[in-house]
Amino acid sequence: MDRLHKALDFCMRHQTILGYSIVSLLTAASEHIFSSVVFKCPCNSGNMLYGSSFLLVPAFILLLLSYMVNARTWRLLTGKCSPEKQDKHLQCSPCGTCARLCQLLVPMTAKALVAPLTWIAVALLGANFYECAASGSSLTKLLFCKDNGTDCQNQLFKMPCDEELSANISSEWLSLQAQSQLIGWFLIASIMAVALISTCVSRCCSPVSYLQLKFWKIYSKKEHELFEIKAKEHATKLAERNTNCFFEATDPAPFHTPSNEDWWKISFLYTFNSQEQYYSMIHKYVSTNRGNSTKFKEEGQDLNVLAFVDETQTSISGL
Repeated sequence: MDRLHKALDFCMRHQTILGYSIVSLLTAASEHIFSSVVFKCPCNSGNMLYGSSFLLVPAFILLLLSYMVNARTWRLLTGKCSPEKQDKHLQCSPCGTCARLCQLLVPMTAKALVAPLTWIAVALLGANFYECAASGSSLTKLLFCKDNGTDCQNQLFKMPCDEELSANISSEWLSLQAQSQLIGWFLIASIMAVALISTCVSRCCSPVSYLQLKFWKIYSKKEHELFEIKAKEHATKLAERNTNCFFEATDPAPFHTPSNEDWWKISFLYTFNSQEQYYSMIHKYVSTNRGNSTKFKEEGQDLNVLAFVDETQTSISGL
């Protein structure tokens, strides 16, 4: 039982890293299935298009899916084009809005790129897609054939389907398989370097200390859990009241529920202010007379660290 608690505690403390690891493993497994079962290089003039499609199109689809399943995407878009959106004095200037969107899109895109980059990296290490695509490339023809004419070009097309032919043609140069694997390892090393540098920069620029950042993460998680519970309870009571009134033909009893304006206020992009130390828009909302004080409106113009109601900058990297 003690080991189970330790395992659960480890998973909770490293859930971000574990989540990315699971996504990467599933993507790698999917790539292996496609490479071994579905992919069949035509070994003709269509090699370039066929190999490139298997290398890049699934990665693009995974990128779109990553955006679709990310809750931040819909929080960012929902209601932004509505003509009835919130009071004008609570909205930022166009420049401020663009800056906020950029600050939010960067970490959101970084998360969305995990699966696509995993697909490309694993595919390059496997070399099947690259070998097929490169064998139909004009650059490969210049590298291997030079002035040898169309016969060499036709042999290049058949390289992915004939290992002996591939070994003969690439005897003086790196084989297409070796090129693919070198590019794959370079891509992996580049991703790790960028991830480390971006994490260091984000931590160095953090307006809070390490322990406060850890507290912020805990608070955000608990607030999200309690919000979900309270929202379900509130929705259940409202549904029960309306359903009972419908079937019993009675007048509804008074029932308070947040107004549209209140929902807009807690759905705004959150700006961290080190002087006030609010940890979410709900925290800021309840501490400023339900968002009616001038302090609530003035602080919305700052451009510091941004987050949504259920997610802070701590979600970018694990603690």
